[in-house]
Amino acid sequence: MGDKANAHPGAAGRATAADHPASVRNVVLVGHSGSGKTTLVEALALTAGAVNRAGRVEDGGTVSDYDEIEHRQQRSVQLSLVPVEWDGIKVNLLDTPGYADFVGELRAGLRAADAALFVVSASDGVDGSTRMVWEECAAVGMPRAIVVTHLESARADYEEMTRICAEAFGGEDPDAVLPLYLPLHGPQAPDGHAPVTGLIGLLSQQLFDYSSGERKESEPGDDQLPQIEEARNRLIEGIISESEDETLMDRYLGGEQIDVKTLIEDLERAVARGAFHPVLAAAPAADGARQGLGTIEVLELITRGFPTPLEREAPAVTTVDGKPRALKVCDPDGPLVAEVVKTASDPYVGRVSLVRVFSGTLHPDETVHVSGHGLEDRGHEDHDVDERIGALSAPFGKQQRTLSHCIAGDLACVAKLSRAETGDTLSAKDDPLLMEPWQMPDPLLPLAIQAHSKADEDKLSQGLSRLVAEDPTMRLEQNQATHQVVLWCLGEAHADVALERLRRRYGVQVDVVPHMVSLRETFAGKSAGRGRHVKQSGGHGQYAICEIEAEPLPGGSGIEFVDKVVGGAVPRQFIPSVEKGVRAQAAKGVAAGHPLVDVRVTLLDGKAHSVDSSDAAFQTAGALALREAAADAKIHLLEPVAEVSVLVGDDYVGAVMSDLSGRRGRVLGTEQTNGSRTLIRAEVPEIEIGRYAVDLRSLSHGTARFNRSYARHEPMPAQIAERIREEARVAS
Repeated sequence: MGDKANAHPGAAGRATAADHPASVRNVVLVGHSGSGKTTLVEALALTAGAVNRAGRVEDGGTVSDYDEIEHRQQRSVQLSLVPVEWDGIKVNLLDTPGYADFVGELRAGLRAADAALFVVSASDGVDGSTRMVWEECAAVGMPRAIVVTHLESARADYEEMTRICAEAFGGEDPDAVLPLYLPLHGPQAPDGHAPVTGLIGLLSQQLFDYSSGERKESEPGDDQLPQIEEARNRLIEGIISESEDETLMDRYLGGEQIDVKTLIEDLERAVARGAFHPVLAAAPAADGARQGLGTIEVLELITRGFPTPLEREAPAVTTVDGKPRALKVCDPDGPLVAEVVKTASDPYVGRVSLVRVFSGTLHPDETVHVSGHGLEDRGHEDHDVDERIGALSAPFGKQQRTLSHCIAGDLACVAKLSRAETGDTLSAKDDPLLMEPWQMPDPLLPLAIQAHSKADEDKLSQGLSRLVAEDPTMRLEQNQATHQVVLWCLGEAHADVALERLRRRYGVQVDVVPHMVSLRETFAGKSAGRGRHVKQSGGHGQYAICEIEAEPLPGGSGIEFVDKVVGGAVPRQFIPSVEKGVRAQAAKGVAAGHPLVDVRVTLLDGKAHSVDSSDAAFQTAGALALREAAADAKIHLLEPVAEVSVLVGDDYVGAVMSDLSGRRGRVLGTEQTNGSRTLIRAEVPEIEIGRYAVDLRSLSHGTARFNRSYARHEPMPAQIAERIREEARVAS
């Protein structure tokens, strides 16, 4: 917190198994893509002595963004754990992707962490998606702090960025977001930019100069004292107010000088309560330097200001049959309850599961119960199995460092859990338990795929099942209506990564094909048809004649078959045959090859032959009669209509409503919600919203969310229906 100088032995570095929850801090880094989260993680690892230079571990590779896909795309696409040690505290740094397509990885990081560092670029500011994550954290009271990066940019203005952060994150209480440090500027460059070379601790009233590559402490000059005093007084008032320490506030307002130790205790209390959010600054170390600017201060805040796992209430736990189970918070001696927050496949050791232990202690080579429930709609089957785990390890880049155990509150990688999927619960085999799953966003971008070759077809099913086991934000659909394999994703980047993983990790080459919606057909009015199937070719012939009438029914009625034959014109044993033929033809469609629905078919008359009539003949006659009735009638092409709810900032309401209208949508209503947002409810044809997940993000600058649900099928406009029929004719 700035009250300590260089006394810290920063080379503690390497993560080991923690022995008590109080010596663990789990921190997730949050921020938009390009804000500098990964760079900050590597700078903190360097300062803690865990890496040698520029994020390199001793045996090569970086501690974060080590996946080949991340190297090629130059951005994080998955959750990464980087454990370091500082002041005898094990710090689990969870680096999350900033791009919206990988919000599932972010949610997993939030689940595993007890506090969050929001990383904000001094040159780019705060984007809408970061504000939304802040609100999510606020809703559950997660402690948060802000780290300003990219101070080396010519556009960087630390003082202005602290004001922007207070405005963006403070809400109605801007004094809940205040800087702990002021910048110490170096000599002004020819372009007028004065780089930040150090920090001024407002609580300690000390200067911390990083210009030499290591932090050096000194006293402030007389010319700096007025600036420090003004900012310090505001900080102290904010800390005392948010810590709700009324006695200390009375002493402070009475003019008493409060000692730094007491102020830091109040700061820790306010931060742990999720009421006060300090702003810090950080920058990577320059070439040859051992410490990056502000990294010691960030590590001090994490280890001394952020809560321990003992202060976090565990998610709800039940038995596997749904009975509530009370657990003592973060008890290493309690029953084993751990959760798989991430699953990855390693080509050498197989499936590796990143696990957060909430109760008990996990040991290598023990048998655990693996429970997975609640994600059936995303292609995940419920499962309850016992599995013997392999080694426990702490990840560090591509390397895995062996751990002897993993206690409640800590994280570890578990090998050889072949059935475990992201979101599963690990518990004792004789006391199986189930944790309430965390909320995942719905994947709303469909990706229709097919195997590139016969060899790929043989491997496709297994590759897809492994893919969705790793990522619960994907949903696998085998669409029975369109006969397509559809992988539902969060966005284009998410889809690209999925395809690349299929190709590189599982050796499956697929082709992307146009996604089809499940169209249907129905009669617009009454029509009659005659089916005549008469053939003589020596021996037994085929003879069946039937006359039907078809008429439309209300939506959702399906196919209704009515028998009105009189006088035995169609023998009783062949009436079910006619119905079977009608229903078979309805399933194939009568105009553009889409299933026929919502029609009553009435069998009126027919003829039979005592020898040549048969079940097969009357099935054929029934199908022919329905086709003839359709040929003389107007057939409506029905398209699925979705009920769409869009939550959007007030600034974008007009643009979103205009866009929905352009998609043939009907706005049903709007309502105001908290946080200057509006909920828009509309009905939109599904054929118009295939790429809405991508288009809405662009339209709202990433600040809008939507969900969709099937409403009904309704007639498609004539000109669009005709185009689809023409496309069907050309394809056939």
